[in-house]
Amino acid sequence: MKIRWPSFVRRLHKWLALVIGLQVVLWTATGFYMVVVHIERIHGDHLVKPVERPVFDMGSAIAPATLLETVPNATDIRSSFLLGRPVWRVTGSGGVQLFDATTGEPIQPVSAEQAEAIAQSRYTSDEAVSSVRLLTESPMEMQGRKPPYWQVTFDRWDSPTFYISPETGELVSRRHSLWRIFDFAWMLHIMDYDERSDVNNLLLRTSTWLAVAMALSGAWLLVWAFPRRRKKKKKA
Repeated sequence: MKIRWPSFVRRLHKWLALVIGLQVVLWTATGFYMVVVHIERIHGDHLVKPVERPVFDMGSAIAPATLLETVPNATDIRSSFLLGRPVWRVTGSGGVQLFDATTGEPIQPVSAEQAEAIAQSRYTSDEAVSSVRLLTESPMEMQGRKPPYWQVTFDRWDSPTFYISPETGELVSRRHSLWRIFDFAWMLHIMDYDERSDVNNLLLRTSTWLAVAMALSGAWLLVWAFPRRRKKKKKA
């Protein structure tokens, strides 16, 4: 049986378009969003003020070596500030602990009020805080960042959210609606609907080759159609 190639390729192109056409549209739409919206805005750089380190006379601070009596297994000791208060940040096997730099007294974990004050001090705008929550489980938008952390959300259309460490008071990360849309678009773009990080998964590779086959079959049909039209015009 002789294969009628135009009919076969046309049927193949149609079925490929039905199977993979929607994903091609999603690739186009999500790619357009990721190109149009500047990556620095996606990262939320416009939401955060640069850190201003206050001036502190280290001569009035206690010697870091004295903290080894409290944290004998310390692996790192460095100076820092908590709401303008000079502190020693000590890292040990049990995590990070802050100590008052002038008295050596241990500082309690950051409270909800302190987390809100820290977030407001780093925020570039003046909207009020709408919620403060201590999270012990990582939300989808904080995958890869180990909890606990304070989630401080501001009352604005794009829901800016700061994540504050309860141990050190540091800004762990920031999120907002444009980032969340980007994350969803990225998931659709790479077709990793679970972790949203595998850019070489089987589903994506298979879909890519199907899209290539659809494009090639469409190109073949386009090239094949022109000679046919010219022959019809000559006969006429």
